[in-house]
Amino acid sequence: MPVNSALKTAIWCLTSLLPLQTAYAQTQVAQDTNAVTQTITNSSISDGPYLFLNPKAEMADWICKGEHKQTRVNQGKLHRPDHCGQLPEPELNPHATEILADSYQGVDKIAALSDVHGQYEVLIQLLQQHKIIDKNNDWSFGKGHMVMTGDMFDRGPQVNEVLWLMYKLDKQAKAAGGQLHLLMGNHEQMVMRGDLRYINEKYQTASSLLNRSYDALYGQDSELGQWLRSKHTIVKINDTLFLHGGISKEWVDRGLTLARANRLYRDNVDKSKPELKQDDLLNFLFFGNGPTWYRGYFKPNFDTQELASILDYFKVKRIVVGHTSQTRVLGLFDNRVIAIDSSIKLGQSGELLLMEEDTLIRGHYDGTQTPL
Repeated sequence: MPVNSALKTAIWCLTSLLPLQTAYAQTQVAQDTNAVTQTITNSSISDGPYLFLNPKAEMADWICKGEHKQTRVNQGKLHRPDHCGQLPEPELNPHATEILADSYQGVDKIAALSDVHGQYEVLIQLLQQHKIIDKNNDWSFGKGHMVMTGDMFDRGPQVNEVLWLMYKLDKQAKAAGGQLHLLMGNHEQMVMRGDLRYINEKYQTASSLLNRSYDALYGQDSELGQWLRSKHTIVKINDTLFLHGGISKEWVDRGLTLARANRLYRDNVDKSKPELKQDDLLNFLFFGNGPTWYRGYFKPNFDTQELASILDYFKVKRIVVGHTSQTRVLGLFDNRVIAIDSSIKLGQSGELLLMEEDTLIRGHYDGTQTPL
């Protein structure tokens, strides 16, 4: 082959290979960058504690700056490892799974909020500003009742902190003669049956480091899982009904009682979606027009006569619901329906509802209060 031809061939070969080499190099850079990013992301994550009861609670699991660590449970107290931020150090409650009454009378003061979705700092601000908890995040509401109408899970980055705070306040409220009512929302139900579409990215990493699926972190063999499964979905306090989504006329048509519905929720919360849908009653309770999903009160064609029949059925003056987001605590139909999902999930601010005798009050984020 003439020299010029050989040279041209060599140049052509090198030129042809250059894009492939460039693409390979770009791929390697991208992979290396992803690896570094993943390392940085993992190393920034701290989470926990998680306590599993198999066969008994001896060791607590933590994620400390991307590393899985364990500490021994010491006389019912959990102590976080060194260099693990400000993660909760809960004291276990031997009565955590006690099933309480679902109806109460003679309660002088009530605070209610909803849809926290892992926004722990907003929750703390609201509860401290309105004297539900003190500066140490301990119960300071005396004999009052606090109602959380569901959706602590999903979206936000501090779900576990929210849960352990509620766990602590549950015990402290009872000791003070008050009560914490932790009601199940649709997102609690979704997580328990393994529907993990809305979990924060942080928890995908945490569950991987703990070698458990996210729903298994709150399974029936966990402290928080057993505690959550003992809770009601609907509660009646004085002349007010509290729940996550709302009561539809279908409830009245079915003749359901609070006791039966709450028991069915507890007994079936771990069933899969197909299993629940096979049963007509469970399909109603867990989906569609059921109490954790219903949004009928917020539709323009809602019939107020339907609301009157629902209130009469439960012998209450009003229904307090979350689930459907607002920018504030909002009264509808002359305050016969009160919407308390004040968009805490956005992580910027929020409100709560305060009830003293027959007075309804908006509790603002800065601690000020105005009549509803």
